[in-house]
Amino acid sequence: MSTVSTAAQVNYDVKSLELADLGKKRIEWANQSMKVLQIIRKEFIKNQPLQGIRISACLHVTAETANLAICLRDGGADVVLCASNPLSTQDDVAASLVRDQGIGVYAIKGEDNDTYYNHILAAIDHKPHVTMDDGADLVTILHTKRTDALEGVIGGTEETTTGVIRLRAMAKQGVLKFPIVAVNDADTKHLFDNRYGTGQSTLDGIIRATNFLLAGSKFVVAGYGWCGRGLASRARGAGAEVIVTEVDPTKALEAVMDGFRVMSMGEAAKLGDVFCTVTGNKSVLSKEHFESMKDGAIISNSGHFNVEIDIGALEKLASSKRTTRTFVDEYSLKDGRKINLLGEGRLINLAAAEGHPASVMDMSFADQALSVEYMVKNFKTLEKTVYAVPEDLDKRVARLKLESMGIKIDRLSPEQEEYLAGWSEGT
Repeated sequence: MSTVSTAAQVNYDVKSLELADLGKKRIEWANQSMKVLQIIRKEFIKNQPLQGIRISACLHVTAETANLAICLRDGGADVVLCASNPLSTQDDVAASLVRDQGIGVYAIKGEDNDTYYNHILAAIDHKPHVTMDDGADLVTILHTKRTDALEGVIGGTEETTTGVIRLRAMAKQGVLKFPIVAVNDADTKHLFDNRYGTGQSTLDGIIRATNFLLAGSKFVVAGYGWCGRGLASRARGAGAEVIVTEVDPTKALEAVMDGFRVMSMGEAAKLGDVFCTVTGNKSVLSKEHFESMKDGAIISNSGHFNVEIDIGALEKLASSKRTTRTFVDEYSLKDGRKINLLGEGRLINLAAAEGHPASVMDMSFADQALSVEYMVKNFKTLEKTVYAVPEDLDKRVARLKLESMGIKIDRLSPEQEEYLAGWSEGT
């Protein structure tokens, strides 16, 4: 790994510093739509709440993440960043963070599995006080292969549903060694980032990879959580006939009431033209489904890990495989049918597109920044478990977002507050 002289001497491993000029422009473009984070950054510069804190962040290395890293750095933190997915890095952004901001980055788009984990290990070598994760890979490595670095960690944050599930399992088993704030569970994160961000960016990735016309197609959405809701809504808006599959009866009923066709994946596999998994679980698309899919079916994933599609089973069914377009692998089955896998089964919105719009990530990363500040202030009183983002922080982000959009809302009068808090006043 290399070093470079910037404002400070930093270690890094990126594709090429020659890409930094484009990355700098991309970071500046994203910043224009991140008004809430701008406000928090100004406060951080003034108050320096993270002075002396080392942060190791395992996140998607995008222009939006770059603005978060700069905000944390300007608040006094010593930040290093590695990728949370082998295909999600924007190489020009990584280069600019190193060259222009003096922030150590370990991330290369398309890195192999060994390099991916070596980059996480390099971020852990930073000896963090605070971890920031998107999928909990860094925290998992800390608790398994690098327990030597646990001693100085005071807390962490987690960005995504999959990571929160893993961390809650660790806490339940009593093995989690420090408190973590589940940023994903903040209303200003999952209600907006997961729904509107995933909905738009997933369709963007699928269309960029395939140039497929969605209007008139049958689009299968596996999972009707917040990500699935957003994706189903946007696919319907593009003119597709949307089919939803679910294992949760309440969510399945909600999808029905929202006007979508709901059925098992076994049934949907025979009908779908395009499939996208957003469940956070494994083998949602498996051998039995591939065996009944149409010739030319397109399969993709927008859940965090590439386990939602059983790629091993698909490879065993195939007689040959070839790359027909960037991020499109065509599997020819022994009966002559072809199935097209997008982005190696990884997050298609980041593999083939640019991830969530900056205006959505503005709220998510405002939650991240404030949660790190909260952790630094309160870690001594917190237990080794997973915490929700404090409601006052969540509401503050929403209020700042509205203000940045020029929108004013009402406030309760003292009489209204008394009425809502009481019980004696009836009809």
